[in-house]
Parts: sequence; structure tokens; C-alpha cells
Amino acid sequence: MGKVLAIVQSNYIPWKGYFDLIRCADEFVLYDDVQYTRRDWRNRNRIKTAHGTQWLTIPVEVKGKYFQAVKETKVSDPNWGRDHWRTLSHCYGKAPFFRHFKDAFESLYLGRNDEFLSDVNHAWITGVCEIMGITTRITRSMDYRLTETDPTAKLLELCLQASASVYLSGPAARSYLDEGLFAGHGVAVRYMDYSGYAEYPQLHPPFEHAVTVLDLLFMVGPQASAYLERRRDAA
Repeated sequence: MGKVLAIVQSNYIPWKGYFDLIRCADEFVLYDDVQYTRRDWRNRNRIKTAHGTQWLTIPVEVKGKYFQAVKETKVSDPNWGRDHWRTLSHCYGKAPFFRHFKDAFESLYLGRNDEFLSDVNHAWITGVCEIMGITTRITRSMDYRLTETDPTAKLLELCLQASASVYLSGPAARSYLDEGLFAGHGVAVRYMDYSGYAEYPQLHPPFEHAVTVLDLLFMVGPQASAYLERRRDAA
């Protein structure tokens, strides 16, 4: 099949499907050269609490200029990690595997002081991959030399520079991706299918898939990777 490349903006402690996408690729590019979007997954994610889901949000500086790349976005409160760790400890302190991961995650929250959101996300994504045994190579779009301005052409440019023969995309891209452009350069396009994930025990029902992967790790521990298996593979 050749080399499989996935390209996605970095997210803060993403949901399990994000890590499923990573493990299905040979190389995963954090695409942080694109526009930072407010009230999105770049700097926030959801956790389960006794009162329903709750957002954990990293406060960031958003300037008034028309274009602000994700990689340019700075953290605005140096104490955010302490606050998030306190909330997670309160909500998941009684989870079966909270203590199992306590030292690793506490270190990520309290042992770093990153200036840029991209660096925070990179640290968390690579850290969780290591814990889950995901060995996919993780790079950043800023590691490549991009010259194209058209959105689809930029993705293709990354594929060609990475010597990829397959571009693995999230399903939402079906509505706008120019597959013919990829095909004309010998790159096949495949889409992830995020259906078919099994439910796992959560502290507070009803079950919710769209929460941070930390929920999965705290609840099932070393078995977490098994819950990335789906009844249907990527399309």
C-alpha cells in the first residue's frame, strides 16, 4: 500500500479517535500552520463529571489580526496546568487507574511551562502515544517547506514531501477535498471511519465517546488500546 500519511491540527488531550487515526498512519503531521479557530478542539477538550461533561480550556492569546496560525498562538495563563490537574484529580481520583498514570500526567501538567499552544499539544500527544504503545512517527508541518496557498494543494504538498502514497483523512474532508488533485500525483485518498468503537465503563453515565482520551486511560488502564479497535476499519 505504500506510506500512509495523516495530517491534522494539534488538539488538546484529544479523544480516542484522534489516537486511532495516528496509529493507522506511518507518519502523523501536526498541521499547525493553519488558522487558529476559537471555541474549537485546539485548546480545549471535555471530561466526564458527576454533573455531565465539562470543558477543560487552555487560556490563549488571540490577536485581532485576520490570520493567526495555531503555531503562533500563545498560552496566556502560566497556571493553567495546575488548575487542570486539580480538576482532573477531583473528577477522576476514584477512577480505577488514576494512580497508575498519576506521576506521568502530573509531570506533564506541573513539570512544563510551554509558551506556545502547539508545544503543549505536541507534548501531550506524544506522551499519550508512548503510554498507549503507538509508535507512529509524529512530525509538524513546520518541519516542511510549504509554498502552496490552496488548502488542498498544501495537503498534497505535504504528502509529496513526505513521500506518501496514501493520504488518510478524517471523514469531514469528504465534502471539500479535491481527490482528483491527489490522484493526478499518484496519491490515494482514504477516510477514517470513527464508528464501531466499543463502550467502556465510565464513572458517570450516560456513556459519552467524545471526551478526552484521559477518560479512557483512567478507566481501563493498560487495556485502553483495545478500545481503539473498531468493528469496521478505515474506509
